[in-house]
Amino acid sequence: MRTSTPFGSALSAGAILTLFAGCAGAGSGGGSSAFAPLAQTATAQHQSVVSLGLQSCPIYNANRLYVALRTSDTFAVLGASTVTSAGLTVLNGDLGLSPGTSITGFPPGIVNGNIDAGTPVAAQAQMDMAKAYNHIVAMKNPTLLPADIGGKTIVPGLYSAPVSLGITGTVTLDGQNHPNSFFVFQIPSTLTTSVDSSVTLTNKANACNIFWQVGSSATLDTASVFNGTILAAASISVGTGSAVTGRLMAGSGAVTLLDDAVSTPQGNEGSPTHRSGLKH
Repeated sequence: MRTSTPFGSALSAGAILTLFAGCAGAGSGGGSSAFAPLAQTATAQHQSVVSLGLQSCPIYNANRLYVALRTSDTFAVLGASTVTSAGLTVLNGDLGLSPGTSITGFPPGIVNGNIDAGTPVAAQAQMDMAKAYNHIVAMKNPTLLPADIGGKTIVPGLYSAPVSLGITGTVTLDGQNHPNSFFVFQIPSTLTTSVDSSVTLTNKANACNIFWQVGSSATLDTASVFNGTILAAASISVGTGSAVTGRLMAGSGAVTLLDDAVSTPQGNEGSPTHRSGLKH
């Protein structure tokens, strides 16, 4: 089952100029693989990035899955209608909202980055997020996942949930010692994590290269530890005391936070984009 594309017609892989999101963090350790993904076909995008000199991650990509975030790359949180926080939420990265303008809870929440509410910068980031979302939807030949991946070890590749995807307990993403391998998840409906759940990285898996495309809304329950970028068509809600290394991006609805920590993956200083805004 494939997810519908609320942001317009899906873009093919050949229609998107691939600009790699910057990152440096990696996991360590080991684990056996529960899923073996189908290989993806390389495209001419690879050489385009080299010739432009715009990539800030190393160009090697072990499984040849590409997701370009463009100007949305440095946003820790990007909402559409509202962004609301309660408690001492800390964002290490930019905070954006478009077309809405209502951001509440900062302060007391802290933004170690720029704030763009209803600005052209935020509007452009939303458009670029939508392109990345549609690009993921258009990817072919995913490996089918069970409805809940808690307790599983997953190797790099393209995966699809049957409808909704749950994470109960711990799921381990095994990078197989390739720090630039991608994990891409197509989720037609909802993404839900349980209380105290964890997306754990091992063998150089990198939060920069993990993408969760969600057809409706994502909910991270209390004290979740989560790695990767969520691109949700509707809204994102994060429970109290959760920690996210990645990005939370909602295409049409709200992002709701409760005393959480959200940090963009390391290395975004090398991104070719620069945006102005209110610095905190």
